Amino acid sequence: MTLLKYLYRKFIPLFLGSVLFFAFVLVLVDLFMNLWNFISNQVPALTVFKIMALYFPKTIWYAMPIAILFAVAYTLSDFYANNELIAVFASGIPLIKFTTPLLIFAFTMSFALFIFEDKVVVPTYAKKTLLQDQVLDKSKSLNNDKIVVISDKGNIVYKADFFDNELKRLYAIYVVVRNEDKTLNCIIRADSALWMEDHWNLTGSVQYTLQDKTMIVSKPKEEILSRLTEKPETFRNNTVSVETVNVKESKEYINHLKRIGLPYGEPLSVHYKKFAFPFILFIVVFLSIGLSGKTRKNVMLISLASCISASVVYYVFQMVTMLMAKFGVLSPFLGAWLPVFLFVILSIVLLKHART
Repeated sequence: MTLLKYLYRKFIPLFLGSVLFFAFVLVLVDLFMNLWNFISNQVPALTVFKIMALYFPKTIWYAMPIAILFAVAYTLSDFYANNELIAVFASGIPLIKFTTPLLIFAFTMSFALFIFEDKVVVPTYAKKTLLQDQVLDKSKSLNNDKIVVISDKGNIVYKADFFDNELKRLYAIYVVVRNEDKTLNCIIRADSALWMEDHWNLTGSVQYTLQDKTMIVSKPKEEILSRLTEKPETFRNNTVSVETVNVKESKEYINHLKRIGLPYGEPLSVHYKKFAFPFILFIVVFLSIGLSGKTRKNVMLISLASCISASVVYYVFQMVTMLMAKFGVLSPFLGAWLPVFLFVILSIVLLKHART
């Protein structure tokens, strides 16, 4: 048996078992948190099982970093405890070369985790949330009232009393149209507006234009009406969470915020986090290699404790940088990627001082 096969033979089963264990624990935590609500609403056991099954991919996504961290730390610590690495080092193979297959595995899994989240976790978690809200009577209406929407880079402002999502109709609507220099062009009032595939069709509309300090009342001009193209999804009672949508949808949402002139720093940092977070797998393998071999006793306990501690530090630091990005202290890019860069440096330092 080659050294590579022996390494993977010890590591892979432990990694898969850790993923399933931590994922199962997270499923149980979510179940117990909602158990009383399920019982009080008399939710059938089969429905509860379906909700938990839909949540399972999300728990795997959560469990992957700590599972690979534990698996690598325990595997290498076990090698140290059994003196198996003495033969490896005596044969002239340094620690970094011996653990390179684990780093390659982690780097590959980082890309796999990104795809897994975008294609599997996001849709299944959305279905889980929707089904859970339905059975617990928490479904939220997408109808909206007292709406103000800024569009066309701030050149068009919509104000409506009510939006009917099913009919895609706005009621008691005012539209303020501004020129490129932000001076007032005109104000349009309409009884209602109906969405017609690519524009709003106004009913009972009147245009007010100020010329030489005189108010002119007329029918809305076609060139103005053709600019009323803000999609009805914008008027819904629905705040998009970038963390719960895929990369394509999050990018579209951020572009929408840019287009209508609303702050987009926080959602942009969360969008970048979608790309940065999977690389935590690569980082934690570095950490595991550096943290391994610190003791020959209580290998499992020490490995688990060191893994949890390192994970908590990383997540707390990431929360801080994301908050700093939210309040403009850091750029959205650094808010998402700074923990990755710093922990790579920390991992290299730990690896340099690891036992060889």
